[in-house]
Amino acid sequence: MKKILGRLIIVVPAVLLQVFWYLVLLGLMNNLLNEHLGDVLNAVFSVLAAIFVTGLVAKREESAYKLLWVMLMVAMPILGAMLYFFLGNKSTGRNLKKKLTQSSKNLEGTLPIGMVEEIKAEDKRLHQTLSHLCKTTGFPMVKNEDTRFYAFGEDMFQDMCQDLRNAKRYIYLEYFIIQKGKFWDTLADIMAKKVTEGVDVRVMYDDLGSIGTFSVVDVMALSEKGIKCIPFNPFLFIKSQLNNRDHRKLMVIDGKVAYSGGINLADEYINETHPFGRWKDIGFRVTGKAVNSYTYMFAEFWNAFSNDTIITAGIHAPEEEKKQATNGYILPYYDSPMGQEHVSNELFIEILSSATSYVWFYTPYLMLGDALYDAFIRAAKRGVDVRIIMPGIPDKKLVYRLSRSYYMDLLAAGVKIYEYTPGFVHAKAFIADDKIAGIGTVNLDYRSLFLHFECNAVFYKADIIGDLKKDYLATQNESHEKRAGDINRGLLYCFGNNVLRLIAPLL
Repeated sequence: MKKILGRLIIVVPAVLLQVFWYLVLLGLMNNLLNEHLGDVLNAVFSVLAAIFVTGLVAKREESAYKLLWVMLMVAMPILGAMLYFFLGNKSTGRNLKKKLTQSSKNLEGTLPIGMVEEIKAEDKRLHQTLSHLCKTTGFPMVKNEDTRFYAFGEDMFQDMCQDLRNAKRYIYLEYFIIQKGKFWDTLADIMAKKVTEGVDVRVMYDDLGSIGTFSVVDVMALSEKGIKCIPFNPFLFIKSQLNNRDHRKLMVIDGKVAYSGGINLADEYINETHPFGRWKDIGFRVTGKAVNSYTYMFAEFWNAFSNDTIITAGIHAPEEEKKQATNGYILPYYDSPMGQEHVSNELFIEILSSATSYVWFYTPYLMLGDALYDAFIRAAKRGVDVRIIMPGIPDKKLVYRLSRSYYMDLLAAGVKIYEYTPGFVHAKAFIADDKIAGIGTVNLDYRSLFLHFECNAVFYKADIIGDLKKDYLATQNESHEKRAGDINRGLLYCFGNNVLRLIAPLL
């Protein structure tokens, strides 16, 4: 709650000030102009609102997002047009996109050669999906080497500390939330010691995600220890990039080891604190060529916001003389709201559409766009075993209420929904047909699927898929299965669902 209030204290006043400024500006203009010209001004803004509406309807956007802006502009043409121009229009994020595009150009040629064609003969349909994913994101599918799965954050924490202590060249961390406590303080102490040994240590955090937990004072404290630290997309005032947050979570050490998953650097993620019961989260550790992709991800974002750029030469680990045995394939990628295609949303639709036996999901939030919502329902009606594990104890009650508004139709179609009894599920993953799985930072909500930068790893015929399946079934055994009879079908409750679904893109 403290973190949520911290964000609201900053964001809400900024939004209200911006709206107040628009209204004051319009009032002054009307006072300066005569009544006739004031009517002309109102007409101009009404025409602009109509232009925005027609342009929005023609765009490849989720219908819920479009409907929300259309209703706002129809109800309040002047204010709606202004807010859409400054907040809703993707083109207003061009400065952020420009920085990232330039940074990526400077990293060309640093990713390994992809091997997605190797799976074409054994699974043509899945090859089509993964080949398109590689093409759209620019990241390759490579041979998977050693991969370690973690069913809880506290398990991953111990290995993170050991790998940090063994660092020789560099340490890169990028997280949505950093908060003081046992988890972060332990990592920070190890990294400070590594700086004295000549290791290059860099930390990037999301400025809005950590707004109530990490400050400029903390950055200065790290700088005094020789740790370089910068915020992603600094929050200065209300602007379009307010929505485009860095929700990624990754750690790279010497180009040899990478960690990712849903785990942020705060104590609830390792169950040192229990604000919402037991915190269920998952993550993984990888070695081999897949690490190159995570190094690239970090370097691209870091170089976009820092003058102390990472020199691309030598950022990858030298090739080992004796290569390790491979274990299936892995495709790490990141999803950008700046693109025309919403990669993870489309991937999930593809997985649901092509599955023949089962598709299971972990997610803390459930706010689906129409296309993905329909994909869940169609897969279940087709006879595919579709399951979703959700939290039993919510961290955000309004979002939890909204997530449950999707239960009725999903359960009616045959989707099985489980709520984790011991506490809060923060894991984000899918597994399908015993041959493909994804673990990363992508929630099944509008912000993750359409507005945030996210990272994900898709595994094909790797042992970690079996580990994830075993963990999923163990978690399901500690969960309560929702039934159609559990759903409140009262008129007022259903009306509330409809209202919440309408504003889902804002939550």
